[in-house]
Amino acid sequence: MLRTKRLALLAAPVLAVVLLTVPARAAATLTVAQAISSQGGTGTVRGYVVGEPTATGTVRFGDFTGDTALALADSAAETSPGRMLYVQVTSPYRAAFGLASNPGLVGDPITVAGTLTAYFTHPGLKSPTAMTAGATPAPTPTPTGSSGTDVYYAAALGKSGESLRNALHGIVSAGVTKLSYDAVWTALKVTDQDPANPANVKLFYSGLSRSKSLNGGTAGNWNREHVWAQSHGDFGTAAGPGTDLHHLRPEDVAVNALRGNKDFDDGGSAATGAPGNYTDGDSWEPRDAVKGDVARMLFYMAVRYEGGDSHPDLEVDDATSGGSAPRIGRVSALLQWNAADPPDAAERTRNQIVYATYQHNRNPFVDHPEWAASIFR
Repeated sequence: MLRTKRLALLAAPVLAVVLLTVPARAAATLTVAQAISSQGGTGTVRGYVVGEPTATGTVRFGDFTGDTALALADSAAETSPGRMLYVQVTSPYRAAFGLASNPGLVGDPITVAGTLTAYFTHPGLKSPTAMTAGATPAPTPTPTGSSGTDVYYAAALGKSGESLRNALHGIVSAGVTKLSYDAVWTALKVTDQDPANPANVKLFYSGLSRSKSLNGGTAGNWNREHVWAQSHGDFGTAAGPGTDLHHLRPEDVAVNALRGNKDFDDGGSAATGAPGNYTDGDSWEPRDAVKGDVARMLFYMAVRYEGGDSHPDLEVDDATSGGSAPRIGRVSALLQWNAADPPDAAERTRNQIVYATYQHNRNPFVDHPEWAASIFR
């Protein structure tokens, strides 16, 4: 998320000369787009690692073959080489930044300084003089007007009930970028990065920290948990509800399977591998720290997907009957969880990253949790 002046006056019999010296301002850090359009000279660039360039228009997104090059982009979900900067990784930096040695770097932000010149006959940066992990590119701020009124939600302000729901649907459905299911892997490594260990993601239900590189479908891996279960609407992994980051979270494979497609409610027995979570035959109770998060994700899904765009009309209701109907419950428990566990800094930060870097829409119930009670009664 500054300059000094020195004034020197030299006296002469006839002429007084004033010399004003201003130290040079430090060069601004460039975005990837700026670096692509500013080839020539030297510069410092900040972006996300997205893959390994192997030719002018070819980038590997996995199964990396070498440690000598990486591709940077302004979005961790970028797949178009035309919006990437190809960065040479010289020998001093290969142990830390070579992708064959460090595949978990994909999705991470880094800052690189060097010569802005073509690499693989493509806009690039060569002969790096510094490479630094972290330094997340500044997210697009939440738009606000000069009076402090939230411009993003302007069409919803002052409304309630069905009118509020309709307004929010229009807001969160406009200008949305839909991710592929493969791109979700990369995005989750950014949205759910463990703040205490940037090499890991934070698992959602269990709260455990696990290496970003351990994503997959085998024991000990983490995978993509659909908080709104795919079978509740039969939307699968199609771009839209099946890839919407506002309800997709990293979770241990076994815990994900244990939750399955159950609705949400209080009660049950302790869930194996996920301390603080409980489950029974038809419901899942998440740990207290994420109860409100679950509720707000489901409220978002019910407002975002209203039967248009060839997607199902998702609804929350007060049952835990499961099945393939496009509904999920229990709404009475969700409203209680929303009130008892309000959004914290981590949830607000994640909402901002999804908005600024990936989908370009927000979860309104993270920004305004009070709206839930007005819509879901």
